[in-house]
Amino acid sequence: MDSPNNEIDALKTQLAALTARVYQLEQEASARSKGHPQSTPQAGPQTATPPPAGTISEAPRGQTGADIRSAGQVLVPQRPTSPLAASTRAGSDLEKKIGQYWLNRIGIVAMLIGVSYFLKYAFDNNWIGAAGRITIGFMAGIGLILWGEWFRGRGHKAFSYSLRAIGIGTLYLSLWGAFQVYHLIPAAAAFLAMAVVTAATIAMALTEDAELLASFALIGGFATPVLLSTGANHEIVLFSYVCLLDLAILAIAIGKPWRRLLWGSFAGTIILYSGWNMNYYSRDQRPITVFFVAFFAAIFAAVPLTTRYGRSTRFPGPSVTLTFLPLLNAGAFFLALYDMYEREPATLTWYALALAAAYLGISSLFKRRFPEQDTKFINLLHVAIAVAFITIAIPLKLDGQWITIGWLIESATLLWVSVRMRVDFLRYLAVSALFLGISRLLVYDRFYTQTLIFNARFATYLVAIAVLGGIVRFGKQYATDKEKPFLLLAMIFLNILALIALTSEASAYFNLQLQASNEARLGYASYLQLRLARDFSYSAIWLVYGAALMAAGFWRRSALLRWQSLVLIALTIVKVFAFDMSTLDKGYRILSFVALGAVLLAISFIYQRDWLKLSSRSSEEHVQGTP
Repeated sequence: MDSPNNEIDALKTQLAALTARVYQLEQEASARSKGHPQSTPQAGPQTATPPPAGTISEAPRGQTGADIRSAGQVLVPQRPTSPLAASTRAGSDLEKKIGQYWLNRIGIVAMLIGVSYFLKYAFDNNWIGAAGRITIGFMAGIGLILWGEWFRGRGHKAFSYSLRAIGIGTLYLSLWGAFQVYHLIPAAAAFLAMAVVTAATIAMALTEDAELLASFALIGGFATPVLLSTGANHEIVLFSYVCLLDLAILAIAIGKPWRRLLWGSFAGTIILYSGWNMNYYSRDQRPITVFFVAFFAAIFAAVPLTTRYGRSTRFPGPSVTLTFLPLLNAGAFFLALYDMYEREPATLTWYALALAAAYLGISSLFKRRFPEQDTKFINLLHVAIAVAFITIAIPLKLDGQWITIGWLIESATLLWVSVRMRVDFLRYLAVSALFLGISRLLVYDRFYTQTLIFNARFATYLVAIAVLGGIVRFGKQYATDKEKPFLLLAMIFLNILALIALTSEASAYFNLQLQASNEARLGYASYLQLRLARDFSYSAIWLVYGAALMAAGFWRRSALLRWQSLVLIALTIVKVFAFDMSTLDKGYRILSFVALGAVLLAISFIYQRDWLKLSSRSSEEHVQGTP
């Protein structure tokens, strides 16, 4: 067994070797950062090279000065960095940044401004002709690009991008000047040359894996048609070029995670199309325009299917591009179609239905494309877009109450699909469609009926009541705990709609009688009798419906139904005492009060008999301490 002294000597030797190795690695790292790579040390036993004298390192505990010197190092305790030293180092870094970067860039800008003033002076004095000016522009652009490449090779990437951005812009402006200002080259040659500049910039971006260079190419590519515009309408050439540019950006986004380029491509396409549409579009161009607009929409609709699935770094869920680009693309496409087919709603309806089918297909394909990813949100997003197009198609194809009926049926269908497919998201869309249908029924729809009960108004109300009744009937089985309160609202709205429907029928019937009385000139007495009968009918309907609600509440032991009955009867009491007493004649007044009194006494008798055992239930709750 080794003695303790031998073990200590072995530990000292290992510590010395490790210290030397760490020092050697630090030297290699320092050399690499300065651009002087060293050869990688070969594997195998190595001789520990001690660091130079005076190297400061923290002394291991338990070692004496002699032990430290035997390991080949000069080790002294390391002192903590003082605030003054830290501030000095920060000042040195700022000074270095100012000297290396800021002054350099300011110098470049100053030099460019000076050269620009010189060239302007030379141009003003006709020292340099038109061809010479364009040649200088080309040479300057190419020179700046090469100069930026020289800086990139020496590790100054950010600075090289600035120089190349100026160089690329100089080339575009030179080509623009050669065509627009001096007319030295034809439009086709200028267009081809700008396309070459754009392609070369894209090639540099892909070679260097630089998204910034790709954005330069994107800006230049979409600026090319604007720079070379002659004021003439070249729809096919323009949109073919934009399609190729969009496809190129999509291909880049497939291979690179550069989603911001897709946003730039989408914005550029919208801008160019809008500018062309405002200046050149005419009805005879519609078939070609629809083709290109559909092609643009298809390119951006394919983004979720072709690019990498990624999650947002700022928000929970998928990336912003996968979330919002499909929405904006669908909206922009349909707005373009609406602008062209505004007076042809039937055609727009078929487009809306076709888009709904297309987005349902994209949702299915997206799920198959990424089977191992959580793609539920994107799937539901495309389903929501499809439902939105169906909702839009209903008022485009239908009119009047059929729009309301269509939205109500759509809500019922969505609820059924959500239950069958177990997709809770569709329930929210169904509620939205139901809200649209009921709001339109109560606020917007106007009915002109000649018959009682068997008319469009009552049929529309029956559809709404049936949908709400289905929600109340089946919601108890399928609704979640959070959705249970909405079932109560559905029951309340069901009764409100039923009451409005019955009251509207009575009102319409007596209004027709009043109109006939006026046309027949039967006199004021007849007119007054009809008005009294109409007002009495309202009280009778409310009273009967309230009694029916109370009976249903007792039968089903539903406190909600009973409370609705009590509220409705209270309103009827207010109407009878505040309105009927003063306006109705003796006969209707007697009937109102007798009927109201009979109903109230009957309800009071039921509560006094305590058929629902409410008193015993209250006693139990009191004993248990339930408030």
